[in-house]
Amino acid sequence: MNMSRDRLSMGLPRCLAVLLLYAAATPAAAPAGEPAVSPEFPPLSESRVVEHHMGKVIWTELVTPNLAASQAFYSGLFGWTFREMRAGESDYGIAEANGRSIGGVVQRAIAPGEQKQSNWLTFIAVRDTDAAKHEVLARGGKVLAEPTTYRGRGRQAVFSDPDGAAFAVIASSSGDSRDFLAAPGEWIWSSLLAQDPKGSAKFYKRVFGYDVFDLPSDDGFEHVVLSTEGYARAGIHSLPADSVRRHSHWINFVRVIDATQAASKATALGGRVLVEPHVDRHGGRVALLADPNGARFGVMEWTAADSKAEPK
Repeated sequence: MNMSRDRLSMGLPRCLAVLLLYAAATPAAAPAGEPAVSPEFPPLSESRVVEHHMGKVIWTELVTPNLAASQAFYSGLFGWTFREMRAGESDYGIAEANGRSIGGVVQRAIAPGEQKQSNWLTFIAVRDTDAAKHEVLARGGKVLAEPTTYRGRGRQAVFSDPDGAAFAVIASSSGDSRDFLAAPGEWIWSSLLAQDPKGSAKFYKRVFGYDVFDLPSDDGFEHVVLSTEGYARAGIHSLPADSVRRHSHWINFVRVIDATQAASKATALGGRVLVEPHVDRHGGRVALLADPNGARFGVMEWTAADSKAEPK
């Protein structure tokens, strides 16, 4: 994964909206003392060797009011294919790229006038979801969806950090995907745009055990890299003063061959360009896009000179 991301000017809905959308689309946990009843999800890792990579982003999940339209958009843009299933009372699709499962798409209707919108949720690997909950609460975060076990997937929960950025954790029952360079069409990087990057870095370090590296900056903004096991896992960057909304939030990036071409294609498919393609701090081009239902995501080029090793 790359180590330094350019600043992006945009905003996501408040963490409460994320919670309401996600909770309404996710099967509820069984009452205490009763066996859990949940749909059977495919495993996150199909490797014969079980690996665990604390702090690695291993899954993303889109909550959308129109499953078919979302699938058509991402299929047209990235070539993703989908396997459909039922998740409780919701329709659910498993997104696949290059023969691998890379994320989920869950349908949840949004009533007229509701202050919510479609959103991608970032899942970070942990070994113990309940221990992560304890650390989150101890460091000033909040629980948005309580730890719940899902058959075939593992135990997951949704939290928000002290600045309100929503994220999820998951202790995968099949282990985590191995470390490899993402191919075009796959998620390659995740960034947190934060009001207080150094304060946020302290929070995530305590929750996930990250090594934290400050990057040199000539743009007046703070840039931090979070790493484990010698790999850069995610970045934290100052939230631009001209951002539409002043809320800290996570954004995930898909690797593409040509960011300009991807942005043009997204527009043709009914999406929007929120931040035009531009050269990032690492030398490649990135852009911030939104799908037809408003879910934000980034696209990023990757060159042979880029490295996912942690900074020295």
